[in-house]
Amino acid sequence: MTAKTTMLAMMIWVAGAAMPLAQAPVTKANVIKVTATIQAIDATSRSVTLRDDKGNEDTFSVGPAVQRFNELKVGQKVNITYYESIVFQLVKPGEKGSGESLDIALDRAKSALPAGTVATQDKATVTVKAVDPAVPSITVVTADGRTVTRKIEDKKNIAGVKAGDKIDITYTRAVVTSVQDAK
Repeated sequence: MTAKTTMLAMMIWVAGAAMPLAQAPVTKANVIKVTATIQAIDATSRSVTLRDDKGNEDTFSVGPAVQRFNELKVGQKVNITYYESIVFQLVKPGEKGSGESLDIALDRAKSALPAGTVATQDKATVTVKAVDPAVPSITVVTADGRTVTRKIEDKKNIAGVKAGDKIDITYTRAVVTSVQDAK
């Protein structure tokens, strides 16, 4: 399964929580903030072990896009904020959906210590194949012909949606990271 296939399947799965009502877009958003302390650094494998305030510890690979890896030090605090949103918009009859696209942005902050942002936005248009208010569920067909069926949390969210309708899905993620001096 490719990354794009996995992303689209996940987007449609999330659609079960919020499908479009009438023509108004539906947005779900989530923000997670974590502060962790660098426990270990392996320069050879370019990995960093972080421990959060609750004692959870994990090791992360740091890709070559992080140009200031050599400035990281054990004991420094790392602030990480993860943003995620998904927007569903019923496409008006006769209009073409936005289609598929993937945009990626990387911003390296100009600061004394390493910091930066990575953001991605995936867009896809799916076609409704079937709606079953009894379950409730919706079946859609992706641009590459795959059929995906998902349960819907609240059947009022599929009221008025019918076979042949198109739904634009925009899935946005961003991670903002900054390092603080060790105290």
